[in-house]
Amino acid sequence: MATRYFGVAMKRREDPRFITGRGTYVDDLTLPGLVYAAMVRSPHAHARIRAIHKEKALQHPGVIAVFTGQDMVDSGVKSLPCGWLLPGMKLPPHYPMAVDKVRHVGEIVAVVIAEDRYTAEDAARLVEVEYEVLPAVADGAKALQPGAPAVHDEAPDNVCFRWSIGDKEKTEEAFRRAHKTVKLELVNQRLIPNAIEPRAAMAQYNPATDEYTLWVTSQNPHVHRLLMAAFVLGIPEHKLRVISPDVGGGFGSKIFVYPEETIVTWAAKQVGRPVKWTARRMESFVSDAHGRDHITEAELAVDEKGKVLGLRVKTIANLGAYLSTFAPAIPTYLYGTLLSGQYEIPAIYCEVTGVFTHTTPVDAYRGAGRPEATYVIERLMDVAARELGEDPAEFRRKNFIPPDKFPYQTPVALQYDSGNYEGALNKALEIVNYKALRRQQEELRQQGRYIGIGFSCYIEACGIAPSQVVGSLGAQAGLWESALVRVHPTGKVTVYTGSHTHGQGHETAFAQIVADELGIPIEDVEIVHGDTGSVPFGMGTYGSRSAPVGGSAIVLSLQKIKEKARKIAAHLLEAAEEDVVFEDGKFYVKGVPDRFKTFQEVALQAYLAHNYPPGLEPGLEASSFYDPKNFTFPFGTHICVVEVDPETGKVKILRYVAVDDAGRIINPLIAEGQVHGGIAQGVGQALLEGAVYDENAQLLSASMLDYALPRADDLPSFEIDHTVTPCPHNPLGVKGIGETGTIAATAAVVNAVMDALAPFGIRHIDMPLTPEKIWRAIREARAA
Repeated sequence: MATRYFGVAMKRREDPRFITGRGTYVDDLTLPGLVYAAMVRSPHAHARIRAIHKEKALQHPGVIAVFTGQDMVDSGVKSLPCGWLLPGMKLPPHYPMAVDKVRHVGEIVAVVIAEDRYTAEDAARLVEVEYEVLPAVADGAKALQPGAPAVHDEAPDNVCFRWSIGDKEKTEEAFRRAHKTVKLELVNQRLIPNAIEPRAAMAQYNPATDEYTLWVTSQNPHVHRLLMAAFVLGIPEHKLRVISPDVGGGFGSKIFVYPEETIVTWAAKQVGRPVKWTARRMESFVSDAHGRDHITEAELAVDEKGKVLGLRVKTIANLGAYLSTFAPAIPTYLYGTLLSGQYEIPAIYCEVTGVFTHTTPVDAYRGAGRPEATYVIERLMDVAARELGEDPAEFRRKNFIPPDKFPYQTPVALQYDSGNYEGALNKALEIVNYKALRRQQEELRQQGRYIGIGFSCYIEACGIAPSQVVGSLGAQAGLWESALVRVHPTGKVTVYTGSHTHGQGHETAFAQIVADELGIPIEDVEIVHGDTGSVPFGMGTYGSRSAPVGGSAIVLSLQKIKEKARKIAAHLLEAAEEDVVFEDGKFYVKGVPDRFKTFQEVALQAYLAHNYPPGLEPGLEASSFYDPKNFTFPFGTHICVVEVDPETGKVKILRYVAVDDAGRIINPLIAEGQVHGGIAQGVGQALLEGAVYDENAQLLSASMLDYALPRADDLPSFEIDHTVTPCPHNPLGVKGIGETGTIAATAAVVNAVMDALAPFGIRHIDMPLTPEKIWRAIREARAA
């Protein structure tokens, strides 16, 4: 019996090169004649550019050139595109460098090209920019107020779009019939991504062939190539090769087309030498797309039996100064469509106002809309249970969508394909020993210790699809995935996948799929990704789509490989094709297992073609483009147990239990790592992180000194488990697990803290739940 790989907890094959410093990241690369770029960034959030003086910088030894936004526009460079369009949406231009005005701190106004990085950065300080400073606004709600400074002339009221989903009239009727209504005002604060590898780009232009090559920290190289070539630089797509080598984390922030990679690609032709730029960490704080930033009013209607009747949500989504690549989709179709959660809610209505402000653009960040939706519904469910005097677990159970109602059509567009929500809840309750924990909580309260238990019963939607549907909703790209599987004459296999990895372990997980399907050693499988010059067009990695969409594309290609190989094997075995069975890497005649040909023997004959079926092409490779029928819908229950010190406001997480259902698991070790990392990011938002702007739209949390990321001692040892409800519509039965922890964790942690503070009568505190906030809330409650 051959080794089985699918479902086996294997160490990642790519890790040895990473942990020994042998990875190949963009900043590791060099080229003959390489020069370096340094960006001149605006210190003002809103200002008119009166003049840019290059002279001193150009006179600095080692400086090759200084370019401005006007130089790029004059050469034909266009605005950075937005990849998701909503009806009536305002789409102001966003040039790689500001031309007339700057609209957020850190916006690029010029670039200096020099012989080395340090010279470029020194000379960048010599570029003199005359600004006329203008009023600015950073807060989404304040941007909507009359008289607020306008970010763009195209949107004088700062409204980018107004979007809604659901049945407003039916929802109003549900609230009129309600026995109890619960209302919350919630802030889902802005977050700043901090991948371990900063963004970087290096570009080369070849005048002999009129071709460009761009090495860039991208999660989706083909999308980068398409948008940059066709829409910004105006060059033929086949004249731009985009290579994304090892990528040290992304969490969504490396999906988008940014100004910097566009600038270095354009500049490489201007100076006739390859150009590299790597972000300083403080640059990243003001230039990487931020996440979240919602202000929400949410209401829940409940009948006298504790059944939810309706949900009403109104959200202001701060989009920042410009529309990033997929920004409009995040607070709309990836948010409003998830507001049903795991619950049978007959009527839902959601309104979202997308707002421009003088801040860094906002786009997808781990979870991208789904953490925001989960936070809204799970906070409401917790408050409703408390105000009805019901146990929060039982209140949720009462409102779960029952298993016999799947597929379940929600009131907000999505149709859930499968689910067993009670199974995940029951397992989590068992692991945490819920009844005993509640007894312990009461005992400790008598001793002046405040323990809290928080739930988050989340649902996720990943592998966004099908392409025709998302196209009708505004997506400017297909959301299928590609895979080319090439079997070599010796039976070794190379897979070219349109997915891309930035730390998820694809080189291992995809190899496990292939080795299992073909019955070959995993060492015989090579995974290739991240290069538009070698990989078929693909959509990249984001939204936990790699396994359900990218993995399924690989399986479809493997099925084609096996079909052709069976024809060759039948010919070699002198048997009818329908009588040939493939198992454990061998083709044998049904009922005669000792009459067989190995996969390697068949592969060799496919290339020799000496003893070969007539009319069959030589070679053994296949490509597929898989377009899913629907999203996949992972779900689960997370339970967080905290202790709050009432004298300091400090929160300590005592336990964290996560029971997730991501369908069939390819590699439990990788899945567990993804859940761990996701929870850490969710805990970071709940307790620590937050981008803080002042009244002049200056980012006050613009460095590691001022932006609190979670550390090891902020987290407990996580208790991880799974239930398995296979996805019914993809060939692997997988769902995706990369974002589940982040989606669930914020609500679980905040609900736990609020449960701990219940004896003080504290109903809600906005994230991050810092010790100071909690201490002040307790102090005010005691004084009341």
